[in-house]
Amino acid sequence: MTKFLTWQVGDVRVTRIQESEASGLGEFLKDAVPENLRNIAWLKPHFINEDGDASWSIHALVIEAGDRRLLVDTCVGNDKNLPVPIWNQLQGSFLQDLETAGFPRESIDTVLCTHLHVDHVGWNTYLEDGVWKPTFPNARYLVASEEWAHWQSQDDDFTEAVFSESIRPVEEAGLIDLIDWEAQICPEVRLEPTPGHTPGHVSIHISSAGQEAVITGDMTHHPCQLAHPEWGSVVDTDFDGGIATRRSFYERYVESETLVIGTHFSTPTAGHILRDGENYRLDVSRTKKRD
Repeated sequence: MTKFLTWQVGDVRVTRIQESEASGLGEFLKDAVPENLRNIAWLKPHFINEDGDASWSIHALVIEAGDRRLLVDTCVGNDKNLPVPIWNQLQGSFLQDLETAGFPRESIDTVLCTHLHVDHVGWNTYLEDGVWKPTFPNARYLVASEEWAHWQSQDDDFTEAVFSESIRPVEEAGLIDLIDWEAQICPEVRLEPTPGHTPGHVSIHISSAGQEAVITGDMTHHPCQLAHPEWGSVVDTDFDGGIATRRSFYERYVESETLVIGTHFSTPTAGHILRDGENYRLDVSRTKKRD
């Protein structure tokens, strides 16, 4: 497992810290099954395995912009009580890996949540002596107001489990800021609305020294959706809206120099969108990264 990858976007550096990797997306992305994925030749060898199953990753991304250290999404986290067997009670090395990559938790000044699903907020908190505490004590945790409003209206047990362990302790510590979903976070980083997966979902746009990159969040879960934008997730709150967002996003960045960094894309994780017939593909051949 390649835990660390880095990309340079002008004067900004983006570093991937991987929590886990897996194969098989059919439970969440119903069309992403081997018999369909094998027909998309360019997915090989990076994004499907030898059996034709989807390869995917859970990772966080650190943006270094000037003296800022921004962490985008915080994976699943350790010790969480979750009704998802593969994520329940994890005991991983994410915090140690983050420090090994040069980012002790105290150095993070901003946590950006693309949305508030379980696998994007887990390391917002850590368990110490039976108490959930904010993992990044010197950071402001930024959430789009539209996203926050949506989750306040949800009262199911799963949402309560995620909020009680990973979000509410941060809120009670006074560290959450609700912001506009087109907010400029710093000169190099802004939010880009990409609703559909959730109502307030955002992607993260980076611009520096004439270069650009976008971190997708779950607007796109897997590169196969470039070939089939109509393939949506069973947990999309607005299935048709998600399709429209993907088509708009792909068309906006097709044949451009904008680097697209996938929040769940397996290694090499980033590439450029090219036109492929009526749809699109991800070209990883020009991606400059360091392991």
